[in-house]
Amino acid sequence: MTEQTGAESTYTMGYGDEFLQLLDRRSAQTHAAGLLPHLRPGLRVLDFGCGPGTISLGLAKAVEPGEFHGIDMEESQIAIARAAAEAGGHANATFHVGDVTDTPFEDGYFDVAFCHTVLTHVPDTAAALNEAKRVLKPGGLIFSRELTVSSSFIEPGEDKMRSAWNTFAKLLAGNGGHPEMGKELRSHFLAAGLADVRGIASFDSFGTTEEAGFFCQFVLDWFIAPEIVEVAVKHGLATRAQFDQWRDDLEEWRQTPGCFAALAFGECTGTKV
Repeated sequence: MTEQTGAESTYTMGYGDEFLQLLDRRSAQTHAAGLLPHLRPGLRVLDFGCGPGTISLGLAKAVEPGEFHGIDMEESQIAIARAAAEAGGHANATFHVGDVTDTPFEDGYFDVAFCHTVLTHVPDTAAALNEAKRVLKPGGLIFSRELTVSSSFIEPGEDKMRSAWNTFAKLLAGNGGHPEMGKELRSHFLAAGLADVRGIASFDSFGTTEEAGFFCQFVLDWFIAPEIVEVAVKHGLATRAQFDQWRDDLEEWRQTPGCFAALAFGECTGTKV
């Protein structure tokens, strides 16, 4: 989630252990599969909003010996990304602390610009896409994969938990985010003047006993964390009693044979003319 102060934004959902574990489950193969066929050795790639680099390193490997640059506003996440790149021997990967709407790169520097669940949180979608477009060469590719909250689900018990999904969406929107960005991506790409724009949908699935347990704990420790409950209650988005009920419903769901959950995403590619 983002919180606006003037024209700036900061990530306020936090980087707790469960959220970092969610990020650790991401890789280029699982979360940038639609981009990998477009990559080849020698390309220059920008990952804007790269976080701790869990997807970044696979992209860097795909373009070796080409340059890979990741940028994120959270210094702690860049420190993790740098350490991971060094440990993995990714000498072509460089990570920067900075704003995705105002990067330090020159015009037309990159062949590819990539982001994952970044436009979901950045208040000014046009500014982020225009900046990515600025640093791309003519013919360069932009790829984004973004969350669609309304199409994400948990079964059984979706009827009980839909109000929780709605509260999460309101928290995102109330802080300048875009909970439906996944299904809005194609329109934003076209508005940015990109060509050959193509959108598809995909899911992150939690369909084993272990994965269901992880998903449940992730929601409990992240969305139903005390600081998030305080914000939601303060702004009248939900009551403490509702959060308590959602906690009980999640525990019941986790113990139900056949339980299944999925996060929905929209993906889009576009080319700079």
